[in-house]
Amino acid sequence: MHEAFAKGNVAVVTGGASGIGLEAAKRFAALGMKVCVADLPGAALDAAESAVSAAGAQVVLCVPTDVGDPDQIKALEARVTGELGPVNVLMNNAGIQPGSSIFDAEGNWQRIIDVNMWGIIRGGQVFAPGMIASGKPGLIINTGSKQGITTPPGDPAYNVSKTGVKAFTEALQHELRNIEGCAVEARLFIPGFVFTPLTAMGRTEKPASAWTPEEVVDYLFASLERDDFYILCPDNEVDRATDEKRIAWAAGDIIENRPPLSRWHPDFGDSFKSWLER
Repeated sequence: MHEAFAKGNVAVVTGGASGIGLEAAKRFAALGMKVCVADLPGAALDAAESAVSAAGAQVVLCVPTDVGDPDQIKALEARVTGELGPVNVLMNNAGIQPGSSIFDAEGNWQRIIDVNMWGIIRGGQVFAPGMIASGKPGLIINTGSKQGITTPPGDPAYNVSKTGVKAFTEALQHELRNIEGCAVEARLFIPGFVFTPLTAMGRTEKPASAWTPEEVVDYLFASLERDDFYILCPDNEVDRATDEKRIAWAAGDIIENRPPLSRWHPDFGDSFKSWLER
């Protein structure tokens, strides 16, 4: 396990009041860490304190935070370091997916990008300097999405935001590894289909194709033990081999100068299906 995960160390999880974030916070707690859960104010955040405490956290701090507001991220960092000490693990996990269209008929684009992309960028920019200065092993885990890699049609604002997360996290890891004496690293966490409040869309029962938050966090920890940077998660419907082929085909659009999103283009859809089955 990464050295940042040690008893008494400090972990911060944004979007930590439900779904993957809550499960991750509970795992950090079970390691005896001090855990800060940051999320929008409300019943879910109120309930998270007892859930994370019951999992074994030495200390639990729940901080109402809108990561779309840079001042609130700065206030979160100041409060955590002031009350718990230097941060060792930062999981930038907060995200929304209300749906979007290319011409922004819903008026969602700014909010989606503020939360999903700028929330992660600013989280790294605000927390990383203190993590580096502490001289202790540190880990920044940014939650991306396969939609930020293959960019399927249907939700362009979400795709744009998660593409930004991928590019930022790659650049962040490159920067960190080139700072002399820096013991902080970054990882890109790419969940598959996980049944959470974000993906439920009114459903109360988990679809058979989805993983649970527990399963995806199990995979996260196993990947961290392997020292993976790209933590590409399968689910009950899509295996690793299929993900690899989808990603390779998307890159091939550029290399072979095919139309963008050729998987869904009428002249290339059958070719993709044949190639996938080979």
